[in-house]
Amino acid sequence: MRKKSLSCVLELARRDPRVVFIGSDLGVGTLEEFRREMPERFFMEGVAEQNIIGMAAGLALEGFIPYVNTIATFLTRRCYEQVAVDLCYHNLPVRLIANGGGLVYAPLGPTHLAIEDMGIMRALPNMTVLAPADAAEMGRLVPQTLDVPGPVYIRLGKGGDPVVTPADDQSAIGQGVVLRRPGRCLFIATGIMSGRALAAAELLGAQGLACGVLHLPTVKPLDEVKILELTTGVEAIFTVEEHVLPTGLGSAVSELLIDRRPGRVPPLHRFGIPDRFPDRYGSQDELLDYFGLSPAQLATRALSLAGRQAA
Repeated sequence: MRKKSLSCVLELARRDPRVVFIGSDLGVGTLEEFRREMPERFFMEGVAEQNIIGMAAGLALEGFIPYVNTIATFLTRRCYEQVAVDLCYHNLPVRLIANGGGLVYAPLGPTHLAIEDMGIMRALPNMTVLAPADAAEMGRLVPQTLDVPGPVYIRLGKGGDPVVTPADDQSAIGQGVVLRRPGRCLFIATGIMSGRALAAAELLGAQGLACGVLHLPTVKPLDEVKILELTTGVEAIFTVEEHVLPTGLGSAVSELLIDRRPGRVPPLHRFGIPDRFPDRYGSQDELLDYFGLSPAQLATRALSLAGRQAA
């Protein structure tokens, strides 16, 4: 995903002189083509993430469109005040490309795990929050960020994630993608968890429980039309996210349904990371399994809850 997102930034810069790139202590050779072709619009700063947000804000005020790239926890936790005051308050067109969303950096422990990033970013006025499912979708969405008037947060997966979005998909910021039509139940997921939800739905289908999958590459703003349409008539909704349960996708979907469908919300169950810091190291997949977020675990949990409701 990171390689695809940065290649999109390079292509945007080639056709639009307003695009600049700012990195924070990234590996040698990152966007080397950009540096060679347009050195006046390529900035590789040191370990000074709060500074690069202020730098990006200044460039945006001068008419540029900065694309900033570093680790997700540094862009969110470390720079939260700068993102809020420098970018969101002024509604500036700065794009934050966040490496290692969720549990990607599991070998490095809880300090590097961006498990609350989407929640704190979606809390900020004017902020758009994206979490594409795969590199193909990343390639469709990043070019569209050029025209977003305010700041954008783009959550990256590890890379090499399976492509689950359809090749003919006309992805657009703010629009969900129906990966499987709902039956009795519906998974609503984002990021790489949409692929896992799809695999879980296929397992459930083999067991006689028809379950749809709505992928939301945009966590803010939500695709309210699709959510309201697809949740009508289902017996249960399961939100799935690589994020702590408070403030995440499940919270956003719950808020929407309570606001727009008071008293008529189907039973909703949120699958994600509990409200605590992960207490072990390992790989991303190992931690997802630990939190019950493998396809088989999702299917088992959904089947149990759907059966309980039917009874």
